[in-house]
Amino acid sequence: MTHPLDPLSADEIRAAAAILRERGVSRPEWRIATIALVEPPKDVVAGHRPGHPVLREARATVWHLESGEVVVGVVSLTTGAVLDWAVVPGVQPHVTVDEWHDCDDAMRAHPAVVEALRGRGITDPSLALVDVWTYGGNAPHPGRVGWCDVWLRATPEGNPYAHPVAGLKILVDLNTMELLEIVDRGDPGRPEVTAEYAGLPTREPLRPLHVHQPAGVSFELDGHALSWANWNLRVGFTPREGLVLHQVRWDERPVAHRMSFAEMVVPYRDPTPEHADRTAFDIGEWGLGFMTTSLELGCDCLGEIRYLDAVVNDSAGEPVEIRNAVCIHEEDDGVAWKHVDGRTGAEVRRSRRLVVSSHVTVANYEYLVYWRLYLDGRIECEVRATGIMVTTPFQGDPPPYGTVVDRQTYAPIHQHFIVARLDMDVDGERNTVVMSETEQVPLGPDNPSGLALRQRTVPLRSELDAIQDVSWETQRVWKVTNPERRNALGAPTAYTLVPGAAIPAMIDESSPVFRRAQAIGHSLWVTPYARDEQWPCGEFVVQSTEDDGLPVWTAEDRSLEDVDVVLWYVFGIHHVPRVEDWPVMPVDAVGFQLKPSGFFDRNPALDLPG
Repeated sequence: MTHPLDPLSADEIRAAAAILRERGVSRPEWRIATIALVEPPKDVVAGHRPGHPVLREARATVWHLESGEVVVGVVSLTTGAVLDWAVVPGVQPHVTVDEWHDCDDAMRAHPAVVEALRGRGITDPSLALVDVWTYGGNAPHPGRVGWCDVWLRATPEGNPYAHPVAGLKILVDLNTMELLEIVDRGDPGRPEVTAEYAGLPTREPLRPLHVHQPAGVSFELDGHALSWANWNLRVGFTPREGLVLHQVRWDERPVAHRMSFAEMVVPYRDPTPEHADRTAFDIGEWGLGFMTTSLELGCDCLGEIRYLDAVVNDSAGEPVEIRNAVCIHEEDDGVAWKHVDGRTGAEVRRSRRLVVSSHVTVANYEYLVYWRLYLDGRIECEVRATGIMVTTPFQGDPPPYGTVVDRQTYAPIHQHFIVARLDMDVDGERNTVVMSETEQVPLGPDNPSGLALRQRTVPLRSELDAIQDVSWETQRVWKVTNPERRNALGAPTAYTLVPGAAIPAMIDESSPVFRRAQAIGHSLWVTPYARDEQWPCGEFVVQSTEDDGLPVWTAEDRSLEDVDVVLWYVFGIHHVPRVEDWPVMPVDAVGFQLKPSGFFDRNPALDLPG
């Protein structure tokens, strides 16, 4: 039975593509960037009951290769009608997986590229990788333009990112796959590096570690509905965001309506020509769902696993299945609580957590996404980054913008800013966000030793008030409270966003990169829920010049008191490369937590069995 929030099926993607073709959107003139579910309004979702009819709609972004015209259409999968059809001028859709592969194939076969490679001593183009990136608003040619790095494998099965063909940049019209320009700034050489990571000798293995649950798992998965202990939720998936959690509840008490990653901005902080254009919007320019990879038991997930497959579209509108796209399993989490009494002995309870995860490969980088639910009501979000750093050879002294990681080779400093979109519904939709931090009490008659600390709380009454930054000095947190619901002690029920891995932008506000991604300038933004406000840097970020998301919305300074709120938390990795990160980096883990703060009347894990 279909639920209104179930991801689109392969048949629904085919049906949407058929409706588009009836409208004239077909190859070879047109390409389809995205076919995604139109999630119904909150009241429709809340009112849905098993057996109710479900009206299914899909939103498609398409573009015409010759004219460049971009159209966003909404189609009814229930009736087959076109519900909306709007031309969006002056924008470019995200780059598709098809374009990435087509560009690589076309450029490696292009005579001018073959000749340029031959001039660098590369006689076998099949060993090359042409890796396309997108521009901001500074594209040097009109149209849909990509710029490409060229990399070289040592062998057909070797690391494709081992040997950059530095000083060579290829500019491509992505609509026609026409070579626009080859920029050659000279050959700095390809030093002999130790860059292979597969097939190396291994250390003695540890003894096997097995996870057995002979009585089965403690969670239930019914389609996309997931329940475990006191928790229940729905697991979603979209082409742009990848993994999404819907309708997160504890004993039927709502905590969050929807949680996902809405943007990821990766600026490289090296102004040299090799890297000046290297800024990626991994969600808006590519899409985490499209880049999600299949998971394997014993490699990516360990234990008693349940998987969910996912389906996305290709640029012809055909469904592409991602087997085992989402992993669901339980993990032991050590001690939940413990006390040893001198008279009665020890009372100990063990913790466990439910993990919902997916893995994404965006060219050279991997992002491993984990949402974890705990028996004491906590929710933890963790991202692990791994993969292969971008490197560049140099002659003479290395540039000061990175770290030398191999012979005459450096990796530039870069950052990964992730914007989590947290549509909170703590005990219902009418919430108020409160900033809470600890302050030192001045010396005085009531504080003669200077030991006193007290908690300062400030309601964030409007959007401009709620543009906030992390303060480690005061241990600042943000509480999502429900003034209409009180716990047994009379305080509003609440969940607290406990920040982690907040990193500063460290970028001039006049920078073209910052103008496109002003969301990264602060740790927290809060907006009243609006169905069409989904993308913090704007919907169309390819070749964009301005951030038309959060800074535009919040300029209205709308009220945030006792309303349905959305929190946008910006966290990530400030990556100053290490030698130990080469040739493939160990995971770097970052994240944040949502913790109950007066949501319960006492420790909710008191009733765990001994």
